[in-house]
Amino acid sequence: MERENNFKSNMIWNIVGTGFNAFNSLLFLVATTRINGITDSGIFSIAFSTACILYVVGIYAGRVYQVTESNKDINDKEYIINRILSCILMIILTIGFVFIKGYDWYKATIFILLSAYKCLEAFSDVLYGIMQKNDILHKVGKSYFIKGITSVIGFVLVDLITHNLIFASLTIIFVWTIVILFYDFNIIRKIVDFKQEFSKSNVWKIFRNGFFIFAISFLGLYLLNAPKYAIDTFLAEDMQTIFGIIVMPATVIGLMGQFILHPYLNNILKLYEDGNLKALNKLILKIIIVIAGFGIVSSVAAYFLGIPILNLIYGIDLNAYKIQLVIIIIASTLYNMGVIYSSVLTTIRKTFIQFVAYLIISIIAALISNILTKQCRIEGAVIAYFAIMFIYFVSYIIMKKIIIKKLERRLKDVN
Repeated sequence: MERENNFKSNMIWNIVGTGFNAFNSLLFLVATTRINGITDSGIFSIAFSTACILYVVGIYAGRVYQVTESNKDINDKEYIINRILSCILMIILTIGFVFIKGYDWYKATIFILLSAYKCLEAFSDVLYGIMQKNDILHKVGKSYFIKGITSVIGFVLVDLITHNLIFASLTIIFVWTIVILFYDFNIIRKIVDFKQEFSKSNVWKIFRNGFFIFAISFLGLYLLNAPKYAIDTFLAEDMQTIFGIIVMPATVIGLMGQFILHPYLNNILKLYEDGNLKALNKLILKIIIVIAGFGIVSSVAAYFLGIPILNLIYGIDLNAYKIQLVIIIIASTLYNMGVIYSSVLTTIRKTFIQFVAYLIISIIAALISNILTKQCRIEGAVIAYFAIMFIYFVSYIIMKKIIIKKLERRLKDVN
């Protein structure tokens, strides 16, 4: 009973905390647009997007790899040191980026500050991984919630008073630093022995063994954004805005997938280590069915309510894009079902084959996005988005079946 209650607490707080943190970017952007105007909002938007891409460098292999790592030789302290190094690399790349782009000091400062904020988020992630391995995921949710609500309130208040994005962005960094020091580390110091020795080879082993996961994450960002790059090449900025608006609701499907998957990572690893592939398949199917059901409900809601709501929020007539919105929601559902299979394959360390698959799909994504967008404009971009997600989903179904069957045959031979 206690274990079941702990699981429910982990699930609920993970949903609350992760959800609020995920919507922070929208709240920051709305506040910036209303308080600072279109110009500063544009700077903030591109700086935040760049910081999110560089965040992949910061987390490198990420929490899924950390939580499901079965190599007991690598200790928590070594994971923390590895993450410090990847975060330093993230900041160096940010400074190099703004230097190469030749931004003025104001724009460059915004880029660096927002990257520093995402750097703190990347560092928090390694601490969250330690908490999750110790079955206290609810504390991760609480940490996210505290950081999320206080950083939004602080950002808005400081921006209202100063009308200065630099000061407002510094507020986010201040909030995250304080919560990391006085909440996250208060939990971590009870779990991690910081006096224990660490191995440099283990620290580098995380970089080496996690490379393909990092590469997959980076290529995954491209898959999601390939149609946007094609629009940027062939269409006007207003089409980019429309596509961005109708793609935005698809992020809800992705959040739902994270909410469902994260509490089950420990279970997935245990079932794999125990060789209980039948139960593992049932658990995967259960998660897939829930996401598919949520996707169906979301598609129906998008058809009847999506466009009126988006019209109200953005003040733009999007009535001509009802079908496109539904197509994108369906495509996002397929993608996130594929992500579940990807997480499972990552758990059992089948990463090279995923890297190859991502590389091939990325090439296909570039080709069909450019061809369809050039010929059919925004409708072509939407079709390309669906095609990419469909190919991704089917690829993972095939990979999962092949790999699991091989594991089943291997277990039979052993027994």
